[in-house]
Amino acid sequence: MSFKIAIIGAGSVGFTKKLCSDILKVAEFARGGIEIALTDINAHNLDMVAQIIRRIVAVNNLPTRVTATTDRRAALTGARYIMNVVRIGGLEAFQSDISIPLKYGVDQCVGDTICAGGILYGQRGIAAMMDFCKDIREVAEPDALLLNYANPMAMMTWAAIEHGGVRTVGLCHGVQNGHRQIAAALRVPMEEVDIVCSGINHQTWYLDIRHKGGAIGGRSIGRDELIAAFESHPLFSKQEKVRIDVLKRFGFYSTESNGHLSEYLPWYRKRPDQILDWISMDEWIHGETGGYLRYTTENRNWFETDFPVFLEEAGKPLSDWQRTDEHASHILEALETGRPYRGHFNVRNGGTITNLPEDCIIESPGYVDRFGINMVEGVTLPLACAATCSASVHVQRMSVQAAITGDVELLKQAVLHDPLVGAICTPEEVWQMVDEMLVAQAAWLPQYAHAIPAAAERLKAPKVKTRDWAGAARLDVRSVEDLRATKKAKATA
Repeated sequence: MSFKIAIIGAGSVGFTKKLCSDILKVAEFARGGIEIALTDINAHNLDMVAQIIRRIVAVNNLPTRVTATTDRRAALTGARYIMNVVRIGGLEAFQSDISIPLKYGVDQCVGDTICAGGILYGQRGIAAMMDFCKDIREVAEPDALLLNYANPMAMMTWAAIEHGGVRTVGLCHGVQNGHRQIAAALRVPMEEVDIVCSGINHQTWYLDIRHKGGAIGGRSIGRDELIAAFESHPLFSKQEKVRIDVLKRFGFYSTESNGHLSEYLPWYRKRPDQILDWISMDEWIHGETGGYLRYTTENRNWFETDFPVFLEEAGKPLSDWQRTDEHASHILEALETGRPYRGHFNVRNGGTITNLPEDCIIESPGYVDRFGINMVEGVTLPLACAATCSASVHVQRMSVQAAITGDVELLKQAVLHDPLVGAICTPEEVWQMVDEMLVAQAAWLPQYAHAIPAAAERLKAPKVKTRDWAGAARLDVRSVEDLRATKKAKATA
């Protein structure tokens, strides 16, 4: 069993290591002589990850071929599967996704899905995605499959399918993480809890939760039991205030973390003096201002400093590696061996969810075998869940179209219709904020090159005042020494 897998953005070192380790845990792949082609525009990061993956292969005496090149087209040549894990613009662009909206009162925790940061992130990512798709069409295996892990998930996958002409599935671990958390709240093993989850990426809803407990079909877990489980949990009751509140009002639990969910809705982050009422500061993911930016910055610095340690850890035998529930390796295993796999996948709706638009990207249950990815059709979302998803879908559709056409007015309309931005900003503030973000991110926005000089000119005479604001809950980036001390304290606690 020999084929080629290309990973675009492979310099995302930790995630690339996880994906490759999972793939090499499939017996047929480990002994079949597959090729893993790593590509990234950052030669330094690429070299580090290549050393790690080659060490895994060497230590385990595998016939796997590992190549690494900054020539993306060379990496894609002959690939049957392509995994996209890029962050276009890196931390520099990410910084402006967070800092510029703060000047206009928009406080984001993550900023990678919708809201002002997520929409501009999508503009950068879709411009690159069109280049990726062109290469895939021209040099990869015919009908190659693109597994997109890059955010904003729905927008990137929508663009690849609708405008890139490439067979694409979007993959995320939000459903699995929420599944794991629900089991922990119920105080039962995860394998005893079965779930059906459906919606759109990062706004997916657990529509059916059952505790197997030996009973055929399992015992259904209702709203009241789930609320009681979360409110009585010593950690979740403090960390998941937004999710618990939405559960109470909608009747269904959301996949996404407290911080993620809070920025997709117009209710929890619009009043600075109330943001702290809804978030927890013990971990970035629970709502901290710019939390994910801080987390990724710290981890990059940590990795740069402690690379020898990571390389040494790669020398452990794969028998010690516990295969994760990331979908990628399981999908490839199902397609290549025929062993069925059930998961939740991001695909074009096409009627899978009856009360969301046909053209949008949904996240819903599906099965994979050698015949491909087959979705479970006929899901109807509860009306409140559908309404929340629909608001985001309209923002996503405008954002994708703007990214493809370079239509600045449509881009501004997309940001204006974002639920949280619309709850905070006036139209004039949105227009100026988008101008400022376009100018700051011009290097990664080729489709707007024609419009950026005019945006820069307008900013010389701003129509609205901005403020120097760090947000309601901003923490400083910790040094590597601080991170080591924290890790040591946790280990000895």
